[in-house]
Amino acid sequence: MIEVANRLHTVEEYYFSKKLREVNMLIANGKPIINLGIGSPDMQPPQKVIDAITDSFLSPNAHKYQSYQGLPELRDAIAKFYKEHFHVSLSPQNEILPLMGSKEGIMHISMAYLNEGDEVLIPNPGYPTYQSVTRLVGATPVFYELDAENNWLPDLKTLAKQDLSKVKLMWVNYPHMPTGAQPSKYLFEELVAFAKKHDILIVNDNPYSFVLSDNPKSILSVKGAKEVCLELNSLSKTFNMAGWRVGMVVGSSEHISNILKVKSNMDSGMFYGIQKGAIEALKCTSIWFSTLNSVYQQRRDLVWQLADVLRCTYDKNATGLFVWAKLPAHLKSEEFIDEVLKKNHIFITPGTIFGSKGEGYIRFSLCATTEILEEAITRVI
Repeated sequence: MIEVANRLHTVEEYYFSKKLREVNMLIANGKPIINLGIGSPDMQPPQKVIDAITDSFLSPNAHKYQSYQGLPELRDAIAKFYKEHFHVSLSPQNEILPLMGSKEGIMHISMAYLNEGDEVLIPNPGYPTYQSVTRLVGATPVFYELDAENNWLPDLKTLAKQDLSKVKLMWVNYPHMPTGAQPSKYLFEELVAFAKKHDILIVNDNPYSFVLSDNPKSILSVKGAKEVCLELNSLSKTFNMAGWRVGMVVGSSEHISNILKVKSNMDSGMFYGIQKGAIEALKCTSIWFSTLNSVYQQRRDLVWQLADVLRCTYDKNATGLFVWAKLPAHLKSEEFIDEVLKKNHIFITPGTIFGSKGEGYIRFSLCATTEILEEAITRVI
């Protein structure tokens, strides 16, 4: 028997990888499951994006290896996108690195900067991959707790009182997933100052800026942020391109160069057609965002109704692709969602998969049609 690497003992299979097997088995057995668990956009990308990838198949370059840094015109499109929507100036030559989805970037950044024994500040609740990747590279997760009383924002004053001498990296994620909390007016400025004082690299994971929000923000808009910050972004949620796997990491040329050393040894470039489609997506006007959000507003209204029927409470000021809802007192997240799955054939995500501070909460996805959401409401009334 060949032993697995020790690092595998530090992580478990991703929750959705396991749970969706159970859900799919129920579907295979004829159960009419409504999946409100995962944030996989069900609408189409812009038509010009689909046309671009279709047309790309006829290019003589379509089926060749591509640049490790992506097409120059893709980096140009990302730079223009950041300038227009975030008021951030980026050099297409050396401050932008296209990725096969921003999830890939979490691993690349961690491999580029973390040594065994380094500590990483991770939000609780937060995206589970931050913790998993930290453990896989031999670093140590240090959780900073977020709560509703502070609008799910980090308490940097309390953090500063801790021993941060081994902390090398800090993950932040605003607009926040799973709670939908928006960054406060001064949060990014405070984070940049915190990073400089404690010599920490901060990475803002920023894929939800445009979903149910008309005020997209980037941590790199803060003066001096490039010295101590990186930002991940993605086309998955903004342009309904989750399965395309295309995102980006942006920051200083030094940071991007370090990440490229990892990435260039792990893949051989992004498919040409996907890059051509991404370029067209990034050119979309405000009409696209307003149309997309009009649909999500209708869906969110129905999810709020569903949450009401389930006797949950929620914040109507939250944004993003999900509704984060608090259960009635004394109910446990995983027990509750299992009961709803069994009784009503509706799959909802338990808050506990995002950390201990997610106990007592559940997360609804908006990636279902109004007809499906109305059916879900009918099932629990």
